[in-house]
Amino acid sequence: MKILLIGFTKIAYMPYMNFYLNQFYKEDNEIHLLYWNRDGKKEIQLPNKVKLHEFKMLQEDEVPKIKKLRSFSKYRKNAKKLLMKNKFDLVVVMHTLPGVLLNDTLEKHYSKKYILDYRDVTFESFKFYKKLIHKLVKNSIATFVSSDAFRIYLPVLDYIYTSHNILIDSLDYRDIRRNESRIVKPIRIRYWGFIRHESINKTIIDRVANDERFELHYHGREQETAHNLKRYCETKSIDNVYFHGEYKPVERYGFAKNTEIIHNMYENDKMTQPAMANKYYDGLIFYIPQLCNEGSFMGGRVAHSKIGFICNPNNISFADDLFNYYNSISWSTFVQSCDHELDDILSEYKKGANKIQNIINS
Repeated sequence: MKILLIGFTKIAYMPYMNFYLNQFYKEDNEIHLLYWNRDGKKEIQLPNKVKLHEFKMLQEDEVPKIKKLRSFSKYRKNAKKLLMKNKFDLVVVMHTLPGVLLNDTLEKHYSKKYILDYRDVTFESFKFYKKLIHKLVKNSIATFVSSDAFRIYLPVLDYIYTSHNILIDSLDYRDIRRNESRIVKPIRIRYWGFIRHESINKTIIDRVANDERFELHYHGREQETAHNLKRYCETKSIDNVYFHGEYKPVERYGFAKNTEIIHNMYENDKMTQPAMANKYYDGLIFYIPQLCNEGSFMGGRVAHSKIGFICNPNNISFADDLFNYYNSISWSTFVQSCDHELDDILSEYKKGANKIQNIINS
């Protein structure tokens, strides 16, 4: 089978594509990947069996979408040309926006021959956009959501599955943190991923600033938000907050080994309130408690599963509450909670994987 995965960013920033690649590698498939190199830097390596198609155009992520229209238009032209030049048996659209940009081509030439990976809530409040999304879903052979909270934006159909942003290879490193002592001073709070949401991060920084009980570490791409946070720390002479820059996916194992609490907090805006971050699954796999925002879908799941601390960083007692939480954890109970939640997730993951295998073999 000749398969095209349509990505909307750099390879390093699409770990969710492994969910699909893991299934495609099981058969003798011809796999193609379209990706968008947005910063001009070197990409991470993929197995030679994947044929790469690079769309190269500089584009910052932390700018309004209206300022991205020119690059979106050029991306659409490039992707459409690839779709029309080749006759793919299956297409995987790995983000909502490329699906929208290519909706006419997908409907006309690839109806019931594409998988839609729905992972972005942007303009669903507009009727025409919502109608377009519904059409994309109905014309797909299967649709995957990265969070069950996204289902409210989609039609009710029996071929919508939950993929989860879990990296299966990480299961080989489950005990990397559990084998280390939990009694550590200071408590290391760690964030990894694209650094964004300036306001809530400034609040968190203020709450733990120069508190000898804590260190706060940031790993990831640094654009406007990260630069502003670094200047903020310098201006206020905060010496227990650290920025380590961009990292490779495999380096997460080193982070996990040296982390007491995962910083998994985002603003409760329309886009992030229903989302599930990759770090949620890292916390489960590596047995690390995570810090989540009150009122978020992910926070509700953390509370239900008893795998982390749900709070509001605006509370003056934030640091004391977090310190007391960490030191009151029953680690044997916590490990059981992580195992139980992970079992449920892997069960759903398997259902989705089986669906992909059925599509390939049909």
